[in-house]
Amino acid sequence: MRNRGKQVVVISSLCKSFEIGDVSIRAIDNIDFTVAEGELVAIRGPSGAGKTTLLNIIGGLDSPTSGEIWVLGQNLTECDEEYLATFRCAYIGFVFQSYNLISTLTTTENIAFPMELAQWPEAHIKGRTKELLEMVGLLHRANHFPSQLSGGEQQRVAFARALANNALLILADEPTGNLDMKTSKIIISIFERLKTAGKTQIVVTHDKEILQLADRVVHIKDGRTIQA
Repeated sequence: MRNRGKQVVVISSLCKSFEIGDVSIRAIDNIDFTVAEGELVAIRGPSGAGKTTLLNIIGGLDSPTSGEIWVLGQNLTECDEEYLATFRCAYIGFVFQSYNLISTLTTTENIAFPMELAQWPEAHIKGRTKELLEMVGLLHRANHFPSQLSGGEQQRVAFARALANNALLILADEPTGNLDMKTSKIIISIFERLKTAGKTQIVVTHDKEILQLADRVVHIKDGRTIQA
């Protein structure tokens, strides 16, 4: 692994429990975990191990039951929802397994949306959107709606949207899990490009090529890290 600078993610004694009726389920069980600037970390483990829950907590989409999480120097456990929304828009790019595209917006509009939230100038948004469409090979789908795209094309739009604001931290949840081999290779090439550029990335995956590309693989089972 290459020498790294500052820590982008620092997790200490992190726990997350969900209440289902009278039963308490601990999805994350006392995890300590760090990610350094420029590192590509892959997270793997069986279904229900807590991988997505951990990713959502790192991204400020969910809050822990106990413990602390620092992202880019900010203690997320002390932030309210309004601040977290602003923080995510400015610094974190998400690639969800279910894409989470806005059905009433075109490909171009979905990619532009986070830049509009950040109030970038119109000329910047237009140029950056075109650049990202070219990167993911979807210029010819610029004016199509999500329902008119294949699953692989929707995932590429989701990736372009995650990169729109030049986020300092990229989080991806099984980004190639439902894709054909050709589309998977496009997504993996984007990870490679981001790694070369020194972008910090955390990827939940079982994809062998992404695991080989990663600087480090963290294994999670029953809400605990078993190797890091």
